[in-house]
Amino acid sequence: MTYSEALLQKLDDRTAKIAVIGLGYVGLPLAVEFAEAGYVVLGVDVSADKVELLNKGVSYIEDISTAELAAQVHAGRLSGTTEYSRLDEADALIICVPTPLRKTRDPDLSYVAGATEEIAKYLRPGVLLVLESTTYPGTTEDIILPRMLEGGFEVGENVFIAFSPERIDPANKTFGVRNTPKVIGGVTEACTDVACKLYAAAVDTVVPVSSPRTAEMVKLLENTFRAVNIGLINEIAIMCDKLGIDVWEVIDAAKTKPFGFMPFYPGPGLGGHCIPIDPLYLSWRLKSFNYNARFIELADEINTNMPRYVITKISEALNDAAKPIRNSKVLVMGVAYKRDVNDVRESPALDIIGLLQQQGADVYYHDPFVPTIRLEGDSRMNNTEMSDELLADADCVVVVTDHTTSDWQNLLDKAKLVVDTRNAVSGYSGNATVVKL
Repeated sequence: MTYSEALLQKLDDRTAKIAVIGLGYVGLPLAVEFAEAGYVVLGVDVSADKVELLNKGVSYIEDISTAELAAQVHAGRLSGTTEYSRLDEADALIICVPTPLRKTRDPDLSYVAGATEEIAKYLRPGVLLVLESTTYPGTTEDIILPRMLEGGFEVGENVFIAFSPERIDPANKTFGVRNTPKVIGGVTEACTDVACKLYAAAVDTVVPVSSPRTAEMVKLLENTFRAVNIGLINEIAIMCDKLGIDVWEVIDAAKTKPFGFMPFYPGPGLGGHCIPIDPLYLSWRLKSFNYNARFIELADEINTNMPRYVITKISEALNDAAKPIRNSKVLVMGVAYKRDVNDVRESPALDIIGLLQQQGADVYYHDPFVPTIRLEGDSRMNNTEMSDELLADADCVVVVTDHTTSDWQNLLDKAKLVVDTRNAVSGYSGNATVVKL
């Protein structure tokens, strides 16, 4: 029996052990899904705190309930460790580590490289290795493949390597790991076959493609599409403001067209780990081919400058109320990068707060999902509990994140001035003066 046949058999009868490296927003839901599919899953993370919570059956990710996690932990199908040495137990290894940008706006692949080095120490013949971390086209073949070849492995024969982009959308109640199609590209056809067999147990639909490079590009296309269109609608919002037109009314009317139009919505800037970052991986990669990704660069410029545009709107609104930004009390409603999550990665709210502070405003925030935030210089700011007095005392309330738990009617009844960057108070009326993005 060949190594691929043996591994396919293990995957088919659920005797294969799976290791998920990186237990964040991507890794933990994936680990739980595989455990629910009947596999024994080992979660590996450098964070002792995450591992301790996992082993107690306590979820620290909103998309996974403690009951879901505890059920798999108590059944013995899911456990966590900080020890990479335990990777030698696994038949399939899935890398879900972060891939951030450096301050220089180029990819930081140190987490992927570090995980690859640890895997190389303990990899044995007959194992599948899949990278899920978003990165530029060519990463799997440029970083992971050469390191495995150095160990004397023959890819497609006694080790199997593939890329499958994560498609997790935090707080999405409709689409999760199970019902979101999984794109898979193996280094060889055998690699693709084995990876498809693995994911078919946890995902309803697998979509094989010709190579890891293609699979890597798929993810970048998805998020570049969103980033560019959000950049377009953000610029349309600025144009509408100058023309005295309500951009939200324009979008609502345009989306009645049943073909040829897909609605995107303006906002205070891009947040989260994917959309603001992923397109820049592609842009960075193309520079090595002496090619300038103009759409990406322009969209990034527009989206990155949206927090400054919001500050301009706040300043103008306060000036109309005969108040300067300096010493004005400004309440920021919501600091998470999107509604109903506790994730502040790349959140435009952090930039808005920092810019307000630079101009001398007295800034505080309310977000029921985020108890504390870290600002520039490693300073911290804590959540302020909502009250009628808090709203009434603010010179300006800035809606940055439109959590569904917010009482917009009460906001308009108690606040004096509201700058709404999300069209959250549309349809409500009250005493407050409302300025839209």
